Amino acid sequence: MFYKPEGIAPAMLTSFDENGKVNEEVMGDIVDFCIDSGCKMLFTVSSVGEFVHLEIDETCHLMDVVKKAARGRVPVLAGVTASHFEKSIELAKYAREIGMNAIVCSPPYYYTVNQDIIERHYELLAEAVPDMSIVMYNIPLFSTPLSYDLVKRVSMIPNVVAMKDSSGSLVDLIHFMDKTRLVGSDINVLAGREEIIFPATMIGGKGAMVGTATIFPEIHVKIYNATLAGDYETARNLQFAVCLAIRTMFSVPFPLGFKAAMEVRGFNMGPQKVALSEVDKARAQGCKERLYSILSELCEYADIPLIRGRGI
Repeated sequence: MFYKPEGIAPAMLTSFDENGKVNEEVMGDIVDFCIDSGCKMLFTVSSVGEFVHLEIDETCHLMDVVKKAARGRVPVLAGVTASHFEKSIELAKYAREIGMNAIVCSPPYYYTVNQDIIERHYELLAEAVPDMSIVMYNIPLFSTPLSYDLVKRVSMIPNVVAMKDSSGSLVDLIHFMDKTRLVGSDINVLAGREEIIFPATMIGGKGAMVGTATIFPEIHVKIYNATLAGDYETARNLQFAVCLAIRTMFSVPFPLGFKAAMEVRGFNMGPQKVALSEVDKARAQGCKERLYSILSELCEYADIPLIRGRGI
């Protein structure tokens, strides 16, 4: 029986220490924070978690840290996206070895690939770990978009159990769901953009895997649960309430704004993995100052404490 992700999952940001390595203590705090806030699963080695900056041994170490910190309380999913299928398979096998519940994989990135290459990538991955749940990951921002027909075909692979759609398009989400429905596939489709958790759940989505579920998981859990309970006014109001914070995070190069928001909530995210000019540093600081004001009001509105980490 394959594990099928459902509910709210934080696409986890990664904290680094002063040497640029994974900060195990802070990652443990983030794991506890997300679980205590009602998240039903964790997704590490994510896009917002800067997996592209990690070597294979660092990626495996990050998997170890999060899996150990979770202590079996919730399922843990690991990203295995890579620019070529051999690396995806190597990471998938390691994830299986340490007991990850599922793997998440987007199309190969950087070089342009067509739908046939992407489909074969998923087929080889599924063949390499036939006993492991696989989540397709559509993220047009960083890789070739998945076509409706590709999703339909790949959804028929037995261990492909879900899809994370980060297109942000409800039109695409509906067509992905319809295409898989028509061929009898029962994969779970989850929103990959935080702005559409409420409407995506309304049309049958099974949750969300989003970066801000690491930052204010309490709010996304409330949106999802309120929608399922039929409390649409609460869900709608909270959905609109998070929009300003999200726009502000995207006002600086990704994922600097997201990391700034985590620091506002009390988690030390450490040094940046990209070289910032003095101008960029000033912009990032300005973003953080705006986020402090915005998140203070947001947390007050949602009746949750602003500071959840140990402080920075």
